[in-house]
Amino acid sequence: MGKRNQERRRAKKKQRDARQRTRAEQEHAFGAAFGFGGCDCGDPFCGVGGGASVPRPRGPRTVGDLFDEAMDEVCAVPLADTARHEAALERAAALFAKAGMGRAVLAAGGEVLHEVWHRGWQPADVVRAARRELKARHGRLAADLIAAEHRAYPSSATPLDERWAAQLAALSTESWWGDDDAYLTGAAAREKCEPAVLGRAWVELLDLLSGLPEIPQLMPPPCEAGSGAAPRVSGTEAPMLAKVRGLLAKAESTEFPEEAEALTAKAQQLMAQHSIDAALLDAEQDTRQVPGGVRVGVDAPYEEPKAHLLQAAAGANRCRTVWSRHLGFSTVVGFASDAQAVELLYTSLLVQAQSALQAAGSRTHRDGASHTRSYRQSFLWAYATRIADRLSRATDETTEAAREDHGPGLLPVLASRARAVDGQVDEWFTDLSYNLGETHVRDQEGWAHGTAAANRAQLRGRAETLR
Repeated sequence: MGKRNQERRRAKKKQRDARQRTRAEQEHAFGAAFGFGGCDCGDPFCGVGGGASVPRPRGPRTVGDLFDEAMDEVCAVPLADTARHEAALERAAALFAKAGMGRAVLAAGGEVLHEVWHRGWQPADVVRAARRELKARHGRLAADLIAAEHRAYPSSATPLDERWAAQLAALSTESWWGDDDAYLTGAAAREKCEPAVLGRAWVELLDLLSGLPEIPQLMPPPCEAGSGAAPRVSGTEAPMLAKVRGLLAKAESTEFPEEAEALTAKAQQLMAQHSIDAALLDAEQDTRQVPGGVRVGVDAPYEEPKAHLLQAAAGANRCRTVWSRHLGFSTVVGFASDAQAVELLYTSLLVQAQSALQAAGSRTHRDGASHTRSYRQSFLWAYATRIADRLSRATDETTEAAREDHGPGLLPVLASRARAVDGQVDEWFTDLSYNLGETHVRDQEGWAHGTAAANRAQLRGRAETLR
C-alpha cells in the first residue's frame, strides 16, 4: 500500500473514531455549546479539549443521524475495495432525497472540517485539495462548507489570524443561501445538476476531507486565533509587499522583455533589501521572531520543474521549500515577509514562463509527430535552472554590498536566521527526504528556449542599484 493511501486510511480512522466519540459522549458537545469547557471556539461539534457533562435529550433518529451513520460506513471501507466503497457512496448519496438534508450535511461537514483545521489544513488548502482530487464543483462546495462552518465563530470573539481571514476573502466564502434547509435546492440550481448528482458530490467531498492527513500547523485555526501559536505578519511589512506585488504585476503584463526585466529586478531589490533590514532590526531589538510557513500550490502538468523554480526563488530569499508532491503543494519556510515575497516572486516568474510557452506554441518533428510536451518540460527545467543560477549570484552580490555598508556583523545575523529556518524545517518535517527528482530533459530546443527566457526574465544590474 502506498504512503498516500496509508495516510488517508489513518486520517479516516481518526475522523471516524472522533465522530463515534461525539455521538457516544453527546454531553461533551452540548457542554461546549453552553460554555462548559471544550475548545472555546463556539462550535458544539468540536472534539478538541475537555468539557462538562450536559446530557442530550434522546429521541427518534433524525436525518442527520442517518447521514452520520452512512458517512461512517463510507469512511470505514478501504479505497482499494472499489465495489464496497462505491456502494457505500451511493447509499449515503441516496439520503439527499430526504427533507432536512441541507441542514444535516452542513452540520456533518462542519464537524469534519473542524477536525481538518486541527490537522493543520487551511481554507485555501481544503479548496485546492477538493479541486485537485475531485472536480471544480467540489471546490465550490468546499467553499460553501467553509462559509457555513465559520458561522460558529462569533465576530465578537478574538479576530481570526489575518492570514486566515485573507484566504477566506480570496475564496469569497459567504453564506449566500439563507436558511440551511434551502441550501441544497440553491446549490443544485447553481451547479445546474440534479439533487442526486449534488448529493454524490457532497459525499465524495466529505469522504476526501475525512482522509486528509495531518500536516504542519502553519497558523492558528479559528478556535485558537490570537493564541500566538504562529507568527503574524506585521503591518510594517505590508507596504513593501504591496510595492513588490505592483512591480511584478507590471512585469507580467508588459510586452517588452527589457521592461519586464527591469521591473522584476526592482521587485527583487526591494525583497532582498527588506530581508537584510529586517534581520538587522530584529538583532538590534532582540525581538527573537520565529520563522513561519506559506503553502504554495504546485499544479500539474510539469510539477517537478515548477517545484524547482519555487525552490530557486526561496533559496534566493533566505527560505527553504518542502515539496509535498502527493498533496499538490510546497511549503515555503522562512521569516514572514521573506516567505510571502517568495510566493509573489514565484507566481510572477511562472506567469512569465507560461507566457513564453504560449508564444512558442506547439512543436512538431519533421515527420509531423508532436513533441510539445517534451519541449515544455525541457523549457521549464532550463528556465528554473537558469533562474536558480542567476538569483543565487544576485543574492551573493547583494549580501556583499550590504556587508560593506553594515560591516562584518551582518553575516552572523544572517547565519543565525538561516539556522532558525533549518530548525523550523526539522521540527515540522521529521521524515524529510531529499528526492526532488531527476531532471527530465529530452528536448534540446526547449532547453535552449527556456534558458533564453530565464535570461530575459532576470536581474541584470541589480547589484549596482543597491549601492
